[in-house]
Amino acid sequence: MKTTPADRLAATILHGFEAYRTRFKAITQDAHRRFREGAWREGQQASVDRINLYQQKVQEGLASLKQAFSEDTLAHCDLWREARDRYAERISQRLDYELAETFFNSLFCAVFKHRHIRNDWMFVESSRADAAHRSGIELCRRHRVGGDWQNALTWALDGAGLENPFADMARDTRLGAARLAELLPAAIAHAEDAELELLSSIFYRNKGAYLVGRISGGGLRVPLVLPIRHSERFDEQAGADPGLHLDTVLIDPDDVAIIFSFTRAYFQVDVAVPGEFVDYLQTLMPHKPAGELYAAIGFFKHGKTEFFRALNRQVAKREDQFVIAPGVRGMVMAVFVLPSFRMVFKIIKDKFDPAKDVTHAVVREKYRLVKRHDRVGRMADTQEFSNFTVRKDHFDPECLAHLLEVAPATVSLKGEKVVIRHCYTERMMTPLNIYLEQCSHDAQLAVLKDYGDAIKQMAAANIFPGDMLLKNFGVTRQGRVIFYDYDEVCYLTECHFRAIPASSGDDYLGGGNESFSIGPNDIFPEEFGPFMFANPERLRLFKTFHPELFEVSYWQGLQQAIVDGRIIDVYPYGNEQRFVGAEQ
Repeated sequence: MKTTPADRLAATILHGFEAYRTRFKAITQDAHRRFREGAWREGQQASVDRINLYQQKVQEGLASLKQAFSEDTLAHCDLWREARDRYAERISQRLDYELAETFFNSLFCAVFKHRHIRNDWMFVESSRADAAHRSGIELCRRHRVGGDWQNALTWALDGAGLENPFADMARDTRLGAARLAELLPAAIAHAEDAELELLSSIFYRNKGAYLVGRISGGGLRVPLVLPIRHSERFDEQAGADPGLHLDTVLIDPDDVAIIFSFTRAYFQVDVAVPGEFVDYLQTLMPHKPAGELYAAIGFFKHGKTEFFRALNRQVAKREDQFVIAPGVRGMVMAVFVLPSFRMVFKIIKDKFDPAKDVTHAVVREKYRLVKRHDRVGRMADTQEFSNFTVRKDHFDPECLAHLLEVAPATVSLKGEKVVIRHCYTERMMTPLNIYLEQCSHDAQLAVLKDYGDAIKQMAAANIFPGDMLLKNFGVTRQGRVIFYDYDEVCYLTECHFRAIPASSGDDYLGGGNESFSIGPNDIFPEEFGPFMFANPERLRLFKTFHPELFEVSYWQGLQQAIVDGRIIDVYPYGNEQRFVGAEQ
């Protein structure tokens, strides 16, 4: 049979996808070695490389298409219609077919500049309707507890396949069993049919390896995460391994959701069947959307596809309209929301307020920086969209008028459609300034402490937020403070932290005729207070939790640690939950 142009187009795209998947798997599977050797800096670079890989392979695929077809030929949508069908046939038996569909979409969008988004020509909806079809591949290993939780945890750790020995597995499993006895519902803890189930794949991120699964029994089921780490001494003595330890045991759904948060770096985990893997994770975290879980295991582009499909379904319900986001309006971004969808949409304004000395290109690079960087549980992940098109009647008139006024170069009307040339999406949170006005006194104390913890943990990861105003932080449903406004973000090591020089006069920042120069990267921690808090009582409370944030030496010490090559641990659970320092 003669090969048609559509066949060649489908084959060329699939070849590019296979090259992407081969390299993606190689980077991911090498996480096992990196953990074994404690190659933490190499792991950080691997995370960046894997994020950059997708766009690299799309660009290579686009170059291949342009080499194989003329520009006029590629511009024919009928060719893509037929190629879509041929491609769907080629990937129908693949275990990662949904990722292959997304790659096809990326090439289509690269050719058509994110226009002509129709299911006739690309995979707006998936080609596979039989979602119930299963591969038959077993994802998990299982162990009947038989009343012995310490033995069950020994089975879990022994069977993980980690090559480094545990320093004291008996101690770890004893502490873990005691924690389970404390936290498990009695119906599970004493059930004759109690079973421990773990995904066979290990989740690697930063300095941790995580075993993930669930415990069932007595008709109940709870999630389970077992974080495993090297001894702290492993970082300081290259090649000398004091052994691994079980750091804690987590079964609370909120704790597990935080481990998989949209504010953290993507896991390195070997996944044979992505869709079934995500389905399993959703049984542990039913409130997390599929797109967020695809992103959490490294498939952030397909996470974007799932997000887009979910948004289309929600908009079609016509339950509400896009409205201006609550809170203080930004100086750089115009922000709107679809309240029922729990996401925010951010558009860069045409002109910024005079206080903001940045450009559109700089803002976009800041968002790319955060995408590539370890977000340490304190910075929201974003998805970026081009030529986002919505019917005009899906917008509240006031919201649409505002967007057309502040961003006419980005937002335009085309008949009855609103076309947004470029926007970002993030998870919806309660702005910190609004949260503080509404919460109880105890909640205020907790969130003020967490606000400082967020700043410290970003700094430990070499990120300085720049603008630390309350309105630039949000609060999640778990009460965690998250940074989400990136137009002034920079590396901590780029900052010049200074003390305000002593003055012999009364003038602000220098007395009498005294003066001193201030560089563009100069930062004066002593001045943070008034910028962060207009309320003196909140500032006083904040300083009781975090007095060091106002000291130059604290920031300079962090900078030196980063320059010295230290990678500072930021745990995705509280220090009080860890077994380190627990009774022997």
